[in-house]
Amino acid sequence: MNQDKTFLGTEPIGKLLRQLAIPTVIAQLVNMLYNIVDRIYIGHIPGDGDLALTGVGVCLPLILIVSAFAALVASGGAPRASIYMGKQDHDTAEKILGGCFALQLAVSALLTAVLLLWSRDLLLAFGASENTIGYAASYMQIYAVGTVFVQLTLGLNAFITAQGFAKIGMRTVLIGAVANIVLDPIFIYGLHMGVRGAALATILSQGLSCIWVLRFLTGPKTLLRLKKENVRFRPALILPCVALGTATFIMQASESVISVCFNSSLLKYGDDIAVGAMTILSSVMQFAMLPLQGIAQGAQPITSYNYGARNTQRVRKTFRLLLKVCLCYSVALWAVIQLCPGAFARIFTPNAALVAFTVPALRIYCGALFLFGIQIACQMTFVSIGAAGCSIIVAVLRKFVLLLPLIYLMPRLLADQTMAVYTAEPVADAIAVTCTAILFTVQFRKALRKLDAED
Repeated sequence: MNQDKTFLGTEPIGKLLRQLAIPTVIAQLVNMLYNIVDRIYIGHIPGDGDLALTGVGVCLPLILIVSAFAALVASGGAPRASIYMGKQDHDTAEKILGGCFALQLAVSALLTAVLLLWSRDLLLAFGASENTIGYAASYMQIYAVGTVFVQLTLGLNAFITAQGFAKIGMRTVLIGAVANIVLDPIFIYGLHMGVRGAALATILSQGLSCIWVLRFLTGPKTLLRLKKENVRFRPALILPCVALGTATFIMQASESVISVCFNSSLLKYGDDIAVGAMTILSSVMQFAMLPLQGIAQGAQPITSYNYGARNTQRVRKTFRLLLKVCLCYSVALWAVIQLCPGAFARIFTPNAALVAFTVPALRIYCGALFLFGIQIACQMTFVSIGAAGCSIIVAVLRKFVLLLPLIYLMPRLLADQTMAVYTAEPVADAIAVTCTAILFTVQFRKALRKLDAED
């Protein structure tokens, strides 16, 4: 694999986006299987599958926080490494890679300690009930041990994709997902470990992916190599990466806060079945969002490289194509969910009552999904050009300014209070997309005019 170091600045945009986005989308869909497959197997455990599914669903906020910390480092570090590659400064790009690796190790150690010591208390705060806390705590105690694998796999794989090696990044995820699919039934049913088996299968699978990533980044085929001398914290290089990654961190970490708010509000107006439905809704939303994020991440190396190379024409063309593809996907998936919500619900549970409750909730919850192509295209382009401030504003607006208050406000406005909780999502999404589009129109043009003026 002798990749031309300048191909991101010379190959046709459409060809590049296909080459980078398709493997990245596949990787995102497969990556989703880590949690989805666990839930499918757990939901079908004879006897107590429904309670076990709800218990593992309560673990989702903590799992999202672990992933968010990986994104804090990688989603800022990888685009900045691509920008320096566009400037033909590979030495600085490799120092960014090494510094991000060092930071991820430190974060992993801290997260592991916190989860091992306080996961039960956190799960109770996040909506676990007396009926589900046993399942949730059992899953989380084992998952905590594999935190370092999650951090390094998600974090370092972003640097592989940022170099244009999307197929290698896809293989990273495939290795872990296939292992997870094989190990889940063995541990859950064959060894009668239940939710503990699901957690063990997940961390062992992530460990295999982690080994693959490290072997590639220290091998001869990578453009940016992970070197011992670069594994150190350089504030001048790493702090801007953390600043740029803050928007993605807020998006992902806020999911845990939002999940807590949804669960507490649903327990107030409904019961365990409403929380169980929320587990299914969040899983379907993952299915909706991850391919969108995969498409956007496929465009990120192209945008970042050409922004670093000051090729504004290619930056504009990449965004336009990204917007079209994202919109087509979000509209198509929205239509499928509205027409066949029951098909999605039955993937996760055979319980007829839970399926019946989930069907109208899913239609409401995903009501504004068709607009999300705009949100993702704009937000990822902000990150790709290093516009940390704008990306943070967009992330904070949607989750904290809009969705969080609406979760508690909507039940006061609508008669069906339980379904009103789910309504908060599409209302927040519609307002957020409108504001994002306006901000992007102004700031994107401003950033490119500034780049042209510097030339």
